[in-house]
Amino acid sequence: MEGKIALEEHFSTELNNRYWDAKGEEGRNGRAYAQDIERRLLDPELCIAEMDRSGIELCIMSLTSPGVQGVIEPKQATELARSANNYAHSFIQKYPGRFASFAAVAMQNPEGAADELERAVSELGLKGALINGYSNIGPDEHVQYLDEEPARVFWERVSRLNVPVYLHPREPLPSQTRAIKGYPELVGSAWAFAYETASHAIRLMLSGLFDEYPNLQVILGHLGEGLPFMLPRMQHRLDEQRDGEKGSKAKRRASYYFGNNFWITTSGHFHSKPFLEAIEQMGEDRVLFSVDYPYEQMDMGGRWFDDMRLENVTKLKVGRENANKLFSLNLSPLSEQVAAGFGS
Repeated sequence: MEGKIALEEHFSTELNNRYWDAKGEEGRNGRAYAQDIERRLLDPELCIAEMDRSGIELCIMSLTSPGVQGVIEPKQATELARSANNYAHSFIQKYPGRFASFAAVAMQNPEGAADELERAVSELGLKGALINGYSNIGPDEHVQYLDEEPARVFWERVSRLNVPVYLHPREPLPSQTRAIKGYPELVGSAWAFAYETASHAIRLMLSGLFDEYPNLQVILGHLGEGLPFMLPRMQHRLDEQRDGEKGSKAKRRASYYFGNNFWITTSGHFHSKPFLEAIEQMGEDRVLFSVDYPYEQMDMGGRWFDDMRLENVTKLKVGRENANKLFSLNLSPLSEQVAAGFGS
């Protein structure tokens, strides 16, 4: 299928590389892999040839994890966010129609993050924010999650701007990794990213945030970090806990918010049966194609999607039209006949 839109695709900058965990990538995947990833992160232009081979018309880029969220000092975090957004704007201008971008925001200063998001959306034309999990706001494990009260001023601005927020993974805090201690290969994307990010998303569902701002839309990658499969069980048990202690401030069940305030992408999860089950749980209108470049290969993700046996209308929605509508991209709609020409 030609004309696909991908939206969990990453870049970096020289400034961000002071904070990017190159050693972590090297430890899990080897030095050659880490060097190749760094090379491609620093030059978004390198992915255009992959996009062309994979039938991807547009990539919505974002600053790679942990990005701004890993910078403790608010002034430095704000400087990194602003410079990353300016850089994204520069390569979007160089390749119009091929690139868009999420804004980086420094949640270490939530009001400043709100102002930077507004600048990025209103002045630079960026498409929302991507936040790499919790934000470091002090030494050791002094961090802040997005459901906590200081972040409300940011969410109010997101609601007013009516743009989506992509909740992207980062490694769990060291205190949260005892269950996989001794298995360092599980700390990142292979396992721990998912349970850290799924837990963060559930915090948002239970916090009352979506009651206060019902128009908020949050995107999760990697087929929803397991939530399409785990949330029904969680909801069942929460429903049974009628008289137990509760921290939830939400007026509705978590499953309601998942169905109305969340979207999921295929990034890095190129497996057809889980994908079809996720469609069954979420509906075809809330699933979006993505790759996770440069950590994954566009050729692989594009070929998997194009070759999958899927109704043409569903393929069009997931591959292009859902993102076109969510981000108000105003790209020309494709016909079902184009989708029928898998990979053509």
